[in-house]
Amino acid sequence: MHISEGVLSAPVLLTGAALTLAGLAAGLKAVKDEDTPKAAVLSAVFFTASLIHVNIGPSSAHLILSGLIGLMMGRAAFPVIFFGLLLQGILFGFGGLTTLGVNTFTMAGPAALFGTLLRPGVNGRNPAAASVSGFMCGALPVLLSGLLAGAALYFSGEQGQYVALAWAVVAGNLPVAVIEGIVCMFCVSFFRKVRPDLLKSAAFAPGAAGPSPAFSPAD
Repeated sequence: MHISEGVLSAPVLLTGAALTLAGLAAGLKAVKDEDTPKAAVLSAVFFTASLIHVNIGPSSAHLILSGLIGLMMGRAAFPVIFFGLLLQGILFGFGGLTTLGVNTFTMAGPAALFGTLLRPGVNGRNPAAASVSGFMCGALPVLLSGLLAGAALYFSGEQGQYVALAWAVVAGNLPVAVIEGIVCMFCVSFFRKVRPDLLKSAAFAPGAAGPSPAFSPAD
């Protein structure tokens, strides 16, 4: 879902940059000291997983694990994904620096949204419901990210220049969404058994200010 340099229009790039800056401000404020190691590990996982990609025109389809990141980090998914994309752009030329804002928002925005919405279901008492929520938390962010990437392409072309390509990006991410849903579902099941605290990060706390115990069960 990396959109390459030289494809998007200036208004789309500026909009993406503004939205990402807002997300980064909120995300960095939410990251507490006890969440820093987890954020670093998740950023490394994201960096590695999304290196393996299939090109679809000026974009690509690949594993993202954004749903799992959003579930574990909340709005702090923005800095986690941003730094992964920044290193990929600098070291390997994936995506690019001018498109960093758009690429970050298309992945981190849905991750933070669905991670927050589905977190109660994932942490509920019913294991079956938690598995369903875990699958949705993996699949839905990818689907929305594909739609956002397609929209960025659509609004950058003149007279429908990128319409077919935008739909190709959306369609190319459908099988990825299923795979991500399965992966996230198994991760949720595993963490619920061995480290349920990892699904209850303090980064979700509104305001996230002031001292609080690491991975507090009451969070």
